[in-house]
Amino acid sequence: MMKKFFPALILLSIVLFGFATKDRMRSHPNESFSTGEVLKYKVHYGPITAAEAVIDISPEIHTVNDRACYKATVYGRTNSSFDLFIRVRDTWQSYIDTAAIVPQRSFRNIEEGNYRKRETVHFDHFANKAHVEKKKKSKKVEKQTYKITDNVQDIVSGFYYLRTLDFNKMRVGEKVYVQGFFDEEHFNMEVEFKGREVVSTKAGNIRAIKLVPRMPENKMFKGENSITVYLSDDQNKIPVLIQAEMFVGSVKVNLYDYKNLKNELMLARK
Repeated sequence: MMKKFFPALILLSIVLFGFATKDRMRSHPNESFSTGEVLKYKVHYGPITAAEAVIDISPEIHTVNDRACYKATVYGRTNSSFDLFIRVRDTWQSYIDTAAIVPQRSFRNIEEGNYRKRETVHFDHFANKAHVEKKKKSKKVEKQTYKITDNVQDIVSGFYYLRTLDFNKMRVGEKVYVQGFFDEEHFNMEVEFKGREVVSTKAGNIRAIKLVPRMPENKMFKGENSITVYLSDDQNKIPVLIQAEMFVGSVKVNLYDYKNLKNELMLARK
């Protein structure tokens, strides 16, 4: 009797365990952003206003992998006068899980001079895999699968994730670690909290949280501390200013307009 009962008990345990862990994604709090948010930026290359960028969240919730998602898109384009040097028309998109604040799908369409790249990444957070589809000039689609860690971020969703963190509980010098997947590679991004400052933007003077992400060695940025990101020091934590030291010169991304924020933007008093 015991011999017959024991295998059935094991089978029952497996089934129950499977149901219990079927949806094992985290639930991450978010009081900083929601649908319909629009942020607009001027991109300065030295003294020249070279480009504009728009970051928005679709007014509708989308469903990807049977999960509710924010559709966040970053558009970047050079001005007509700067097109003479290099024409940029870039689109970065991420479908961000509303509960877990991780990407379910990401998309890039890069047009920079003669360079072209069109890529879609499908994230499977249950199997810890990223399925990458790259469209070639021949219109042939190349597919590859990569292992990823739990709660991995893409570039766009990573910024939104940082906005959900409570910096009031952090000490100056404290670091946040974000697991990321970009260009078919996994990386561990280290972001240091550097305190608070009042920064001048085209949208006004804004009290800001200062963050410095540690950059891996690359051909674009000068040193591992070459980028400084300022988030509004309020519940929105929107990016209000980004400064970068690149091998080709200094770049500044400056907020000039915004709408449909989830909370009131707190401007600094004069």
